[in-house]
Amino acid sequence: MGVGGNFWDLLKPYARHEGFDFLRNKRVAVDLSFWLVQHETAIKDRARSPHLRLTFFRTINLFSKFGAFPVFVVDGSPSPLKSEARIARFFRSSGIDSSSLPVAGDGASVERNSTFTKYIQECVELLELLGMPVVKAKGEAEALCAQLDAEGHVDACITSDSDAFLFGAKCVIKTFQSNTREPFEYYYMSDIEAGLGLKRKHLIAISLLVGNDYDLNGVQGVGLDTALRFSQTFSEDEILNRLREIGNGDASPLRGEIRSVDDSVPSPDESSLKRKFSHCSFCGHPGSKRTHFKSSCEYCSTTMGEGCVKKSEGFKCSCSSCDMDRKEKEQKKQDNWRLKVLSKIALEPNFPNDAIIEMYLGNSHGYFTENDGPCISWGSPKTEMVVDFLAYHQLWEPSYIRRRMLPMLSTIFLREKAKDPVKSLLYGQYEFDSIDRLKIRYGHQFYVVKWKKSAPSLGCVSCTVPLEESDVQQDDVMEVDESIDPFDESDVPMIDINNGCCFLLTDENTDLVHAAFPEEVDRFLQEKV
Repeated sequence: MGVGGNFWDLLKPYARHEGFDFLRNKRVAVDLSFWLVQHETAIKDRARSPHLRLTFFRTINLFSKFGAFPVFVVDGSPSPLKSEARIARFFRSSGIDSSSLPVAGDGASVERNSTFTKYIQECVELLELLGMPVVKAKGEAEALCAQLDAEGHVDACITSDSDAFLFGAKCVIKTFQSNTREPFEYYYMSDIEAGLGLKRKHLIAISLLVGNDYDLNGVQGVGLDTALRFSQTFSEDEILNRLREIGNGDASPLRGEIRSVDDSVPSPDESSLKRKFSHCSFCGHPGSKRTHFKSSCEYCSTTMGEGCVKKSEGFKCSCSSCDMDRKEKEQKKQDNWRLKVLSKIALEPNFPNDAIIEMYLGNSHGYFTENDGPCISWGSPKTEMVVDFLAYHQLWEPSYIRRRMLPMLSTIFLREKAKDPVKSLLYGQYEFDSIDRLKIRYGHQFYVVKWKKSAPSLGCVSCTVPLEESDVQQDDVMEVDESIDPFDESDVPMIDINNGCCFLLTDENTDLVHAAFPEEVDRFLQEKV
């Protein structure tokens, strides 16, 4: 959830959309719980262990197809505040009055349901076998994702909880838009600051007013628009202190400011001058109609001897007297609006909750110190253990699992090959043969690389996979069907049998292939010319 009141709609104008290479070679913190609940079908699907299937394919795609270095973050124990909010949300959705129910005491927490916890544990086990770093938060995963982003340990975080910005996130990837040239929808905090004039403490103030994950209600009668306008009237340094003053019943400084605003309020001399002015009913300017009939007033531009011009519908006089009057009315309107907001806030008991403020402003959401930093590293997948794990949980054939893992293994091989030219075999079995063709998907180019089996080996992924007509493609440039979700399914390596030799075909990033095999890329491009 995050901040209430349709907070994401407020930020929508500042969304950015990027293509496949947006996350390439970037570290990104992933809220694992968000991955599992982003699509309800991920848990409710009738397929066997859909959470493992989703995690397996998405991790391979994020790592290989999009070239990112994911850091997975899991929730810790929820705080008592979050536990109370969960209880309240449950009874609210059930239509039960929870006002008389006991709340979680100090140190008490309400854990997630056991089934979801089991899903998370199984996903963590799979991720570690795939060589992905997994970091556990003390409390909320999005809080630690934001801290990793704010401290520069990652370049962005993937979560749908809007309060990640309140925890200090700089870049939040909200959604993956499948079947599009620009699959990533993301937000920069700098764009929000420039567009709305809101900084981190402003966002915290808005969440306190409209509700958040730790206080669902917020201030009664205050919506998102009101909270936004009210917060924008103060600087970041003073907004939270102002809310404390109002909550403590000491709003006199604010009321004094409202009464003391005199920049647009007329002085006694100006007021008396304004009362003497009469306006022509014909042209609407200062003066009488009789006078203006004889000669035009200074505000009407007509030729000598002609009268004034008849005022148009909706005419507003721009003389100093009328301008002063409009400013005074607008100032009174703003003052009355602010007084109403002050009154609503003052009526709210125990507002604001300093524990919520401290939680958002804290910078210790993980089990590491500022000096040591988190332990983040990427290892090689334990392929055979992954095969055993998924064969047990998913009942998949080992050949199917190895074939689906190949894009991740080839990505690792190409990265290592670029650094160490001596490395020669992919998965200990396949050697680079050639670039087969250029492939275009979602407007993005990939090289289709042919891998030749170097020697007979048990567990050959190609020998147990049937060949289909769609697996063989001879065109130099191929455009593929874009109706498949690029996140929930990994690319299946194709099989090519030529003169009795078995080849595997994988889609690889063009820059990565060029870094690993520059001469072969140059030869391919020259042949195309």
